[in-house]
Amino acid sequence: MNKLILTLIVFLTTCAIVSAQDTLPKFSVKNVGGNRIIVSWTNTFETVKQISIQRSFDSLRNFKSILTVPDPDIPKNGYMDTKANTDHMFYRLYILLDKGVFLFSEAKKPVLDTARKLDISATLEKFPPNSLINAPDKGINNKNRPDVFVPSIHVYTYKDGYVRINLPDDQEKKYNLKFFEDDGTFLFELKEIKERTFKIDKSNFYHAGWFKFELYENGKMIEKHKLYIEKDF
Repeated sequence: MNKLILTLIVFLTTCAIVSAQDTLPKFSVKNVGGNRIIVSWTNTFETVKQISIQRSFDSLRNFKSILTVPDPDIPKNGYMDTKANTDHMFYRLYILLDKGVFLFSEAKKPVLDTARKLDISATLEKFPPNSLINAPDKGINNKNRPDVFVPSIHVYTYKDGYVRINLPDDQEKKYNLKFFEDDGTFLFELKEIKERTFKIDKSNFYHAGWFKFELYENGKMIEKHKLYIEKDF
């Protein structure tokens, strides 16, 4: 009898969380108590190649990926984060679609869930700490999964075909940006950049494929990353 009641509680908890999920790129972030933050969403995109959950103390910058979802195609999914030492963190989603198109969700802080009283033991049985709500089968060997790509927040390819540049808004600092072919061959450089937000046409890169870049602040390299130029947009 007790087992039946516990199962029912778990089922009702799951239904409540799923029903509250938002459709991507919208998502839900709820503080369910006990240092537990649940990030959840509903996926209606036809093709999703990657979903990464990112966390930061700042709503605009310094986001770091805390999890890349093993199976981004699951229609309803989420993650329980127990490693955030405060509920004042911001969360966002990086969503990679088809043909290199990607987008970031808005940044959101956890909302205290006072609408229902969760049974903690039942919740933990269904959603272990730092686990996916709809995790893949245990038989999947994650070691064989290919590396996932998370783009720079400063230099990235946008869906319109341009390379977007977003630099820190500090006019006293000087920024240089160097671009290279994937094999390291120098391509071109932007020196003492005046604008903090602008775009570069893909024609400057001569061909599709991977390119590397280095971002310098007052002569010191602060980022070394890469980006992908699609052939057709």
